[in-house]
Amino acid sequence: MKLSKLVGDRFKERPANCLIDSHALMVRGGYIKNVANGIYSQFPPMKRISQKIENIIRDEMDKLDGQEVMFPVVMPGSLWDESGRYDSVGSELLRFNDRTGSKMVLGMTHEEASVQLVREYANSYAKYPFMIYQIQTKFRDEARPRAGLIRVREFTMKDAYSFHTSQEDLEEYYQKCYDAYNRIFARCGIPQVVVVASDSGMMGGSISHEYMLLTPVGEDSIAICEECGYSANVEAAPSIIENDESGELQELTKVSTPSVESIEDLCDFLKVEAKNTAKAVVYQKNADDSFVVAFIRGDLDINETKLTNLVGEDIHPAVISDDDVLTAGFIGPVGINENVTVYVDSSLKDIKSLVTGANERDFHYTGFNVERDLGKVEYVDVAKITDGGICPHCHKPMIKIHRGIEVGNIFQLGTKYSKAMKLEYLDENGKRQYPIMGCYGIGVGRMAASICEVSHDDYGPIWPITIAPWQVHLCCLKSNDENCKSVADNIYETLQNSGVEVIYDDRKARPGAMFADADLLGVPVRVIVSPRNLEEGVVEIVTRDKAIQKKVSTDDVLTEVKNIIDELTTEIYKNVK
Repeated sequence: MKLSKLVGDRFKERPANCLIDSHALMVRGGYIKNVANGIYSQFPPMKRISQKIENIIRDEMDKLDGQEVMFPVVMPGSLWDESGRYDSVGSELLRFNDRTGSKMVLGMTHEEASVQLVREYANSYAKYPFMIYQIQTKFRDEARPRAGLIRVREFTMKDAYSFHTSQEDLEEYYQKCYDAYNRIFARCGIPQVVVVASDSGMMGGSISHEYMLLTPVGEDSIAICEECGYSANVEAAPSIIENDESGELQELTKVSTPSVESIEDLCDFLKVEAKNTAKAVVYQKNADDSFVVAFIRGDLDINETKLTNLVGEDIHPAVISDDDVLTAGFIGPVGINENVTVYVDSSLKDIKSLVTGANERDFHYTGFNVERDLGKVEYVDVAKITDGGICPHCHKPMIKIHRGIEVGNIFQLGTKYSKAMKLEYLDENGKRQYPIMGCYGIGVGRMAASICEVSHDDYGPIWPITIAPWQVHLCCLKSNDENCKSVADNIYETLQNSGVEVIYDDRKARPGAMFADADLLGVPVRVIVSPRNLEEGVVEIVTRDKAIQKKVSTDDVLTEVKNIIDELTTEIYKNVK
């Protein structure tokens, strides 16, 4: 490919609306162009990167006996009615009516379509197990698209669905996919991805894992134990609190706290620490707006995902009016209205005396003791795990909270979809059974952007050799010099004929402009042809990360380039297990 013909421009200035480096570099480098909020077109460099990532994914899925299929982007709403998700999924599912008035949806995931595809085929135990997958466009009407390709509305994703006749068989296959995902990320140049336990969310199922690329710009928070290596998304990580039992048991006393409605003001007013208060965090059920109150230690935060799972339906932060059964700012567990759903977090266990609301404006209780004042209490875990918290695995206070980007996920779905959509098979005894499912997803564009985020310098991306848009960037520093151009043309033809992917900068541009564009394209190996070096019969070869810089004879360019490509590829595959 000649750079003079490459569609897309590269420019120096950082776009004002690009808040993270990968987004800015992909716009500056001519990779993507915004079409609408969270929707992008891809220029040739990005398309080539995406194809290489897809081919790596496809290779690993095929090695697991996966069979590639294609589901429709648009599906009838009736299909999602079967699973119950047409109504249960929020506004991120784009619903519309076609010209006949029929309900339709844009696919954001394809569990329903996968079951519908095999519902008639998979009617006998003899046809199990099997896995089908696709690499396809999806649409999720994300409320807050951001960070370029990392959080978008339209995206390309590989989603796979496996079908099994026993939990044991699913678990065995799940482990194979677990390992395959690690190989995929290593082959794409990000072996540092960590696997964390996660919450299944709307997907359902009992076991799920996320693959996280740790970076400060990540949107997810990851709890990692520095002692034993335990890792989990904070949404799924248990919060273990060990309270000091040495305090004194005090009498429950109502005290006047005029206009003291926040924990901060309460602590200042009564001269107590937040950890000695019982904070009320209030939500409402989406279905009927009834109140849900979680009481938690005042210095901790509610894990909304845990609470939602506990409630068993969607909830939202409460809006409390003057005529409601709760008194905003003064809510406490003693005497709370019986129509309110109440949960008590385990962080309040064993604390002798707490300060909490008295369910009366301008009053709080001091000396509140959970066991004495509430009787038998079933403690729950609805708190976020904290930095320095106790590890659920080794029980040492060695938890550190990191930021990360989710680049893949896997789920054990169980029979959630097969049962709802009446996918049945006859077992060896002629008895009808529901198959057990697993699903496995990777976002292609998000992975490319994530790799750029952790592999770049101030000048542009540093693409791993396995997914780079081209392997070699050939620069002819003086194309109006007959000898210089002749040598560069010859190298270009030689590399192409030998199967090397090369982008050739044949433009009449200043060397500084050529190198700036080369940095933005991030190609791993750069071959520089200049009149000065040709006087010595050599060209310069430099890797994008500057780890290799050498001059070689014009006759040895092909050999040297292939050696460097092999070396870079070997380095990648050292991390593939």
